[in-house]
Amino acid sequence: MLIIEDVKLDYDDVLIIPKRSKISSRSDVDINREYKFLHSGISWKGFPVIAANMDCTGTFFMAKVLAEENMITCLHKYYEQEDLVDFFVKNQGLWKSVFYTIGTKQDDLKKLSSVKKRVKSVTGRDDFPTNLCVDAANGYTENFDCSVRKIRSIFPTSVLMAGNVVTPNMVEQLIQESGVDIVKIGIGPGQVCTTRITTGIGFPQLSSVLECADAAHGLKGHICADGGCKHPGDVVKAFAAGADFCMLGGMLAGTDECEGEWEYDPKYDTIETSATKSIHDKIKIIPKAKSKLKFYGMSSENAMDKYNGGLGEYRAEEGKEIWVDYKGPVKKVIQQIKGGVRSACAYVGAEKLKHLNKRTTFIRVNRVHSE
Repeated sequence: MLIIEDVKLDYDDVLIIPKRSKISSRSDVDINREYKFLHSGISWKGFPVIAANMDCTGTFFMAKVLAEENMITCLHKYYEQEDLVDFFVKNQGLWKSVFYTIGTKQDDLKKLSSVKKRVKSVTGRDDFPTNLCVDAANGYTENFDCSVRKIRSIFPTSVLMAGNVVTPNMVEQLIQESGVDIVKIGIGPGQVCTTRITTGIGFPQLSSVLECADAAHGLKGHICADGGCKHPGDVVKAFAAGADFCMLGGMLAGTDECEGEWEYDPKYDTIETSATKSIHDKIKIIPKAKSKLKFYGMSSENAMDKYNGGLGEYRAEEGKEIWVDYKGPVKKVIQQIKGGVRSACAYVGAEKLKHLNKRTTFIRVNRVHSE
């Protein structure tokens, strides 16, 4: 048994100290990043925020809108083959803006191979899929590592993102030995993840991003901070700590582009007549208005019932479900995030997002918010 005495921090434990700046306007800040990935050799440029591959947020609708914002969507892995083939055939211009999510089961690989073959038969293109995300709750198992290596051998030119892990040694192994381009960082920080409570396993997200980014960048690899962001300022802190990408679930949940179970405001589910009382009055039907969306972790009992035939006797649920308020179009949320990042860069004198990490000094605090 070992106890690490060093203080480890989450996003809520710090703020960023402002510094003198020559930036006259937030609009002057370049918030795009350009990366060339180590193993695939592929380059990408855009605003490095990724919609999480949860069935609520990793949707086709989300992918189309975020691509317009030069952002990425990690599709959830529960779409049927027919739907995936139809989407990729009809949206060939989005291939670089979408990650195809694959699990570690043999059936997942068979499904991907079938989709790839069918898309090629229609399009004649052999460059699908450009981006792959190997997704597992526990990136420390031998089975996970073996699966990642196998997928890399089959798809040598794809951008390969894999996780989740939280420690530098696993980041180094996945990049150096397993052929991963982007390592996904985070165990337990998500809004609807209960892994820390159920299992006692985890690592404070800010410190994990700091340490894992240092390990990855020394090898010319990249990381994606996954989970723990509740506000635009948390996204800023992830980038400031060295994250190359930031994956969001809860912040995007409740937008129009989400799929799932909606609750509607009952006051709008009515029929009204026009103001006049003549026989020619027209009946006006007011359409239902979205009020809340059910949002749950992919290891919750809800998700297990939906996709795995229930929660097995050998496991406990590591997620919960909540209702999130309706937020309108996702572009409204993206505007807030982009605005927050631009403003933060202006506060510390970073003319480009890639300079934010070098211009950041964190200060530990007792609380971030005044309320």
